[in-house]
Amino acid sequence: MSKHYDVVVLGSSLGALAAAALLARRSWRVLVLGHDHRPPSYRYDGVTLSRRPFTLLSHASPAWGRILVELAQSQTFRRRVHPLDPMFQVLGPRLRLDVPPDAALFGREIDREFPEVRRVVDDLYAELGRTNAAADAAFDKDVVWPPGGFWERRETMRVAAGLPHLREPIADYLAEFPRDHDYRAVIDVPARFASDLDDLPPFAVARLHGAWTRGLLHLAGGEAELADFLLERVRAHGGDARLTDRCAAIEQRGGKVSGVRIDGDDGAAGVQFVVADLPTLGLLQLAEGFAPSRRVLSAMPRLVPVAHRFVVSAVVHTRGLPALLAAESFLLPTAPLTKKDPRRPVVHLQCTRDGDRALLVAEALLDDDALPLEKAREAVLATVEQFLPFVEGHYVMVDSPHDGRPLWDYRSGARKSVDRAVLRAGGGSLEAEPMTPKWRPEPMHLYGLAGEPLRTPLANAFTVGRSTLPALGQEGELLAAWSASRIITRTDRRKEKMRRDMWSKVELG
Repeated sequence: MSKHYDVVVLGSSLGALAAAALLARRSWRVLVLGHDHRPPSYRYDGVTLSRRPFTLLSHASPAWGRILVELAQSQTFRRRVHPLDPMFQVLGPRLRLDVPPDAALFGREIDREFPEVRRVVDDLYAELGRTNAAADAAFDKDVVWPPGGFWERRETMRVAAGLPHLREPIADYLAEFPRDHDYRAVIDVPARFASDLDDLPPFAVARLHGAWTRGLLHLAGGEAELADFLLERVRAHGGDARLTDRCAAIEQRGGKVSGVRIDGDDGAAGVQFVVADLPTLGLLQLAEGFAPSRRVLSAMPRLVPVAHRFVVSAVVHTRGLPALLAAESFLLPTAPLTKKDPRRPVVHLQCTRDGDRALLVAEALLDDDALPLEKAREAVLATVEQFLPFVEGHYVMVDSPHDGRPLWDYRSGARKSVDRAVLRAGGGSLEAEPMTPKWRPEPMHLYGLAGEPLRTPLANAFTVGRSTLPALGQEGELLAAWSASRIITRTDRRKEKMRRDMWSKVELG
């Protein structure tokens, strides 16, 4: 084999890049392959459009804090972000609620919109505070999430035992609110957009709502800037990154990773470990000549996709937008939320203003078979236009990467359809790009928080993507990345000792 790496990381998600940066910092020779990586944005004729929204929801997580400390980047990263005020808005037919970081201002918003449940809201946020304090304490422990072997399960379950609301139904968690009260949606909807799990346990709802409300931070360059930040750390510690390359096959010997073959390279690169953000079956499909037994396959959780994230991005003239539209908002087209209409889906809307134009990125969670894909773009825009009634006359460009339909160009004054083949020069795709799924693992593990195990049936191959701890969203990816890095590091006593010495210096400092 012409080259050798200690670890090859497949993917460019938060979990994959966090694991790559940690392992490079711990003196493992790391190679990052984009493996069908698609940048978060693409361009057409000088106009930037987005493939997906990105909100930095993991900034308050102890897992992210530990990663920054180990990378010695806490102060550097702090200078890159600034707080959002309001953190987000919720808009409905009879509702307009700003959620600011200031507790007194938030209390006034509740008094204005929901005076009848002010005491219930106060009690709820007191309980949310207790829940998130317990979660911070648990996730700050150096244990494996989700655990694998006997000793890992013993260690992790001892920590998890202190987490509240793990065993109760969500109805009990919000029992103090009237059945169809609008404030239930204020709690539930942001959590659902932040999670990769279909049916959230109450603890996950509390944790994810906490991610939205504990001082939301904005990263100016969004997902691309965060990826660059982590890739800089990989390269700074001797690693390599090739985001435009993909893994053609994983070579194995005796059911254990031995090499990775990269598209276009002569020969394979030797490797000890593979870390990927793919689901387990996707990773195993790359492993040539490896066939797990029926017993092993039957023991693996089955991931059932029950909904998908459909995204529409629109560049608009800012004069068509309300001045008070927040950077993050949730649009609830029906009241109460239980009355779902697939022609008017709930939308998570991001607004980024730049001079006299703004980029709107609208994301909807579409249940499978609820709406034909060729009608999804109009459905999402119908919700947006319901709450931004003047935006329809101020479109500059509209597109979705997921429906395979032409881009809409309004710059001439009328809508012009642009064939997708033209978009390829700016990073767009000719074909419809796959949507990100929301999963229902069968069976579920770790009180409904975990999906797939970290370890795959192929020895020394790990998954740290959205399917590992889907209930916790970004924080789940970071916990999985830390856990996989911990397992790999402990296979080399010298590197583990180096890491312990490094942490001792950090603590003494």
